[in-house]
Amino acid sequence: MKLFQCQNCGQLLYFENRRCERCGFGLGYLPDRSELSALTPRDHGFEAMADPRPLYRFCSNAEADVCNWLVPAESHDLFCLACRHNRIVPNLSQPENGLAWQKMEAAKHRLFYTLLRLRLPLLTRQESEENGLVFDFPADPPPESGPKVMTGHDEGLITIALVEADDAERERRRTAMGEPYRTLLGHFRHEVGHYYWDRLVRDGGRLEACRAIFGDDRVDYGESLQKHYRMGPPPNWQENYVTAYAATHPWEDFAETWAHYLHIVDTLEMARAFNVDVRPDLDQSGLLTARVTFDPYEHQSIDVLVDTWLPMTFALNGINRCMGIADLYPFVLSPAMIRKLGFINDLVHDRIPETATRAA
Repeated sequence: MKLFQCQNCGQLLYFENRRCERCGFGLGYLPDRSELSALTPRDHGFEAMADPRPLYRFCSNAEADVCNWLVPAESHDLFCLACRHNRIVPNLSQPENGLAWQKMEAAKHRLFYTLLRLRLPLLTRQESEENGLVFDFPADPPPESGPKVMTGHDEGLITIALVEADDAERERRRTAMGEPYRTLLGHFRHEVGHYYWDRLVRDGGRLEACRAIFGDDRVDYGESLQKHYRMGPPPNWQENYVTAYAATHPWEDFAETWAHYLHIVDTLEMARAFNVDVRPDLDQSGLLTARVTFDPYEHQSIDVLVDTWLPMTFALNGINRCMGIADLYPFVLSPAMIRKLGFINDLVHDRIPETATRAA
């Protein structure tokens, strides 16, 4: 993620800002330009200072205060590039659901920022019933009415349980499951990894290459999941996996690695925007010295990404500890994990050749 600037007064802005705090101009996001723009009201829409032609209007979900993305005024689409992928949204007749949906959409829009920056394929269900990406955000039913909603992915349908937007409940689940990290954005990044395994690996003719890195995905998933919850991960899982859950099955390993790749490129872009320079005086070797001098979304060397990422996280973890807060990045990247991240990096930049192998 990058910083933005008000075109009217020069005030620095964040992605989610709706109004400039200095000059009061309304703001809207232009996904095609990756730009947050100051807006001037006109008779039939808004003129965006970042792109004066054509006129724009807000996504229909702006009425619920969950979206600040813009749509060309003459477009027939009611929703923006991110919101048109929604299927089930929270029932706003229940007041508590409004804030929960705001948190959901904040995380989802950050996800879509990344997917658009990486120029990954994004089809809606209207464009492709078979390959479209769609999101459900259901609330749990009353206890007597059925089981709780499960977060997951099923052939392009990503379900994120609305209760995950409750910070206290999400922390309770994180602790109960022994996870070092659990966030809404992390859920989105993980689940969309399953979607892109389908699109880029299974349907993209890259199964052989993926299996060589992540293992054989034909291993029974249900049995693997039961074994994981019954016996836990293998004792040496840190040598080959970024999380214990990644050791469950090759699909989960891919999704966890995918999520961590998105963590890395998005955070490094923000470090670049702030011109963060890590150069500890006590580091005589230079191994903990780093500065983001490149666009992480465009750079295609995993070694450069990781060599910059590790000093950044070392510094940020140390700063968090000074505030009594858990580490920002409580993970270890082993050589095996860096190799897997390299596969994801090559995959998103279309550097892995297709083969004849498809899902079997």
